[in-house]
Amino acid sequence: MLNTYSPAHALFMTEPTPAPVAVRYPSPPPALRWLRWQLGVLQAVAPGLAEALAWRVFTTPRRLPALGWEAAALAGSAAGWVPYGGGRVATYSWGEAGAPAVVLVHGWEHRASFWGGWVAPLRAAGFRVVALDGPAHGRSTGRRTTLLDFGQAAQAVVNHAAQTGPVHAVVAHSFGAASVVGLPLSAPAGQSQPPPILPRLVLLSAPLGPEVVAARFAELLRLGPPVLARMKARMQRIIGRDVAELAVPVAGPRLPVGQTLLLHDEHDGIVPVREAHFIAAAWPAARLLLTSGLGHNRILREPAVVRQVVDFLL
Repeated sequence: MLNTYSPAHALFMTEPTPAPVAVRYPSPPPALRWLRWQLGVLQAVAPGLAEALAWRVFTTPRRLPALGWEAAALAGSAAGWVPYGGGRVATYSWGEAGAPAVVLVHGWEHRASFWGGWVAPLRAAGFRVVALDGPAHGRSTGRRTTLLDFGQAAQAVVNHAAQTGPVHAVVAHSFGAASVVGLPLSAPAGQSQPPPILPRLVLLSAPLGPEVVAARFAELLRLGPPVLARMKARMQRIIGRDVAELAVPVAGPRLPVGQTLLLHDEHDGIVPVREAHFIAAAWPAARLLLTSGLGHNRILREPAVVRQVVDFLL
């Protein structure tokens, strides 16, 4: 219904950030109007219940029906399962054991199949390809998920991939990008010591940080500051540390990564391009490439983008 992009956290960054973009529907769908009405009443009489409902929406992805092209996108893969702290995730791999692996981490309400256009170019470049259905997505277990769950699942897949060869890179989109940076992701212990180094990291359409995302979510559902404060407190309890540490501009520069590439479209309607500029300014070692006219999701399907990434990985 909503959750076009809804990372499961409510973090308020401690350093200045760009003003959030208002998210409005010209004519709100009936389900959204009903949810806003419910939350409006609950905020007035029972803020705790309002926060619980908002948190449930924030952390529940839709199980969208598979599209016709998805089966072909996964054709030829070896399907498997990898356990992680909260359950197990479905994985798909292509290529020979022993070849350097590229692990693909999708965004909110996407699936491993959304990387279908990347498999052939990566294999042609000599890479083994490993993709996953994130927690509560695709064939993976769970109905609700958080950024922390996603990050733990991605790390488990990286560790599993390393059992049959080196992990050369992680490529992540949107919510997936926020999760692998915020956890933070690392190469498997023993791959390169000390410290573990992931040779390449690629982040597509990465959000600036949870404060701005939470502000967009609050704008959409018309949540007041008390509800957002309760959501932040809940996330603080879940992760057991300062939630500000999960922000991409804060966590990114600390990652044990050899080289990082950021890609973002100038016309991204979900995560505004100014957030990419802010991340790049805070992360001088990261290289920023901009596209035009691809938006938030088409950037994944653009052959020129795939070629740029493959060239970066080589």
